[in-house]
Amino acid sequence: MNIGSGQHAFLHYQYIGPKFKSFIKLLSCNYTEFIKNGQIILVQITKESLSKKGPKLTSEISLSGRYLILIPFAEKILISKKIKDRKERERLISLIQRIKPKNFGLIIRTIAINKRIPTIENDLLSLTKKWKNLLKFLKQKFTARILRERDRALFILKDLFNEDFTSIICDDDNLCDEMDTYISSIYPSKTGIIKYYRDKEIPLFDQFGIESQMKISLGKHVSLGKGASLIIEHTEALHVIDVNSGITQHKKIKYKNVALDVNILAATEISRQLRLRDMGGLIVVDFIDLVEYHHRKKLYEHLKVSMKNDKAKYKILPPSKFGLIQLTRQRVRPELNIETDEENPSKNIEAPVAYISRIESVLEFLVKENIKKMTLHTHPFIAAYLQHGWPSKQQKWFLRYKKWIKIIQRDSFKYLEYQILYSDKN
Repeated sequence: MNIGSGQHAFLHYQYIGPKFKSFIKLLSCNYTEFIKNGQIILVQITKESLSKKGPKLTSEISLSGRYLILIPFAEKILISKKIKDRKERERLISLIQRIKPKNFGLIIRTIAINKRIPTIENDLLSLTKKWKNLLKFLKQKFTARILRERDRALFILKDLFNEDFTSIICDDDNLCDEMDTYISSIYPSKTGIIKYYRDKEIPLFDQFGIESQMKISLGKHVSLGKGASLIIEHTEALHVIDVNSGITQHKKIKYKNVALDVNILAATEISRQLRLRDMGGLIVVDFIDLVEYHHRKKLYEHLKVSMKNDKAKYKILPPSKFGLIQLTRQRVRPELNIETDEENPSKNIEAPVAYISRIESVLEFLVKENIKKMTLHTHPFIAAYLQHGWPSKQQKWFLRYKKWIKIIQRDSFKYLEYQILYSDKN
């Protein structure tokens, strides 16, 4: 099915669903038992395009809110399995039975726990309003996207925002306004925590060290501290994670009890990495061998506890005889891949003296143009070289140009990449 995404989408007959006839009537089409070639139908993407596979579709439309999921043409009330408390389940179901509109089904999300009637009712009103707006487009006789999820930032807020948030910093003015409006509607007491980042000289990710954290946390090698690390490999069929203790062979006897501690540390980090990278499909983890059965059991139980807050569906198998733990995790959208490698400048590169000379030639030109303020953005290694020693290269520039050239380290830059920002104002 062509939905304009570049790859043909797939609608399995099992996901046409019992409400298909009702949607066809809304579209003013004659209902037939089978979908005809060229027929316009209403569908929703359930899984984004992954690799060479196109998006997966369903004709069972649902609209997701913060506390509820609205299902048109249904009467059922469902509740998240993660809400374990019996009294709370009964309270929420009783509440929804009182406010549920006719011909709609509702799913109560986990985040609805302990929420009051006005809060949940406002969410329901917002969803029904969205559905009414959607109906206005259903009579149109052309194919088009008629509804999309909010901006990714707002989508994350919908699922994760709570009273623990104290500040959110954003460098997009329009997005700041949208997030502020959204938070005001769901958490009036948190209105005003959105801060607009105004500094145009230093990018937001560099200012707060996020760029470096991404390269450290999302690379092939992830440090666990004390020499231990994870090695994460990706293949077409599965993900493989190897736990490396960092202990050399001759030290294993002396530190034999450290294996469980490293594995526990690794299990905690692995659960975080799965959510951080949104890894899905089959994942095989090669933990450090544990001789004692109760150690293997403790590791298995710890991994299950660490995965408890993962919103994706998953299943964990007990450790095998070879110390491997296999798990599957729901794959909904493409995995987050951040480029953490940099080009190796060890062959056929410009001599360092020539590279620095090239930067100086630009600085000299700007000085002659009577530029008041200059800032050099460069790779951390280059910045360290320019600021090292007494007098440093930066100090020599001050004596030569009678201007202080500010140097800013940019973790996102390649070794020989630089930018010079300048202004006519002091």
